[in-house]
Amino acid sequence: MYESHYGLNSKPFQLTPDPAFFFASKWHKRAMSYLQYGLSQAEGFIVITGGIGTGKTTIANSLLANIEDDIVAAQIVTPKLNPDELVKMVASKFEIDVANKTKTDLLEALEAYLFGLSKQGKRALLLVDEAQNLPLETIEELRMLSNFQQAGKPLLQSFLLGQEELQPILRAPNMEQFRQRIVASCHLAPLSVEECREYIEYRMHNAGWNGSALFSDEAFTRIHDFTTGIPRKVNTLMDRILLFGFLEELATLDEQAVDTVVAEVKEEMFNPEPVEVRSIKQEVSGNFTENGTEIRDVDYYKTMLHELVDALDSAISHKVKLTQYIDKLLKKKYKTYIRMKDD
Repeated sequence: MYESHYGLNSKPFQLTPDPAFFFASKWHKRAMSYLQYGLSQAEGFIVITGGIGTGKTTIANSLLANIEDDIVAAQIVTPKLNPDELVKMVASKFEIDVANKTKTDLLEALEAYLFGLSKQGKRALLLVDEAQNLPLETIEELRMLSNFQQAGKPLLQSFLLGQEELQPILRAPNMEQFRQRIVASCHLAPLSVEECREYIEYRMHNAGWNGSALFSDEAFTRIHDFTTGIPRKVNTLMDRILLFGFLEELATLDEQAVDTVVAEVKEEMFNPEPVEVRSIKQEVSGNFTENGTEIRDVDYYKTMLHELVDALDSAISHKVKLTQYIDKLLKKKYKTYIRMKDD
């Protein structure tokens, strides 16, 4: 309804994940770097966790939209599957006939399929969404599927995406073998106030908005306060705000407009009461530890931590680019070798 009013060519805040609207916040960039690094390594598990609506599925869709031709990918969204059901679903996603087949039959067919891909110079990738729903024994079955190998190289690689509940599952004592195969993991945090503003402006411009500033500075703050920076909540609220602006024929949307919509949404939805945040204070004796180390304020250590995180992000990004370059070089050399051999 409001698209023509604001000169948009598409709906900027739809709830369905769309790779075309992928916004790379700091944490989303890191998660994508881990996924790309995992792809370049062609082995092990990558685990991405995050709260509901933080963009895990959007990242997966963005990865699949830009995947190379030599990777055959399948994506499953998991209910509570037992090991046998998981094997059947994985086989089905790779278009293997599962009718009247036992688990042994399916494993043999899956292994033959993966070997066939390898002979074609291809490999298989499995993305498991909502992985927190999987029982421990089913996650262990995923590890067993990664045992399909040829010349020491896994024939099937898996990425796990799930909510926070996936973390304690993987920390269970009997999951040690699985943990040893995790090459990287990342947790998606909500958007900061600045990122929330960038997210909104990015989606508006991507949908065709080319006008002047539509929102006041305080409006962005109110939007972040209500949504806590969770992209899905931002999408829901923004859709309502734009609809309100259309119905009221508003040229700009300020904090009063946002407050009006927030009040309406609160009346329509069940919102939990805000949880009281308890501050944790650490008492120290003087300004030095017993070993004589000076104790700095919290901001000092936060700054050091952020600098370390940025340095690690830069190193990962560089390693991904280097690995991709080497991979392309090896493919080029291999093609030259095949051509010379044929000649």
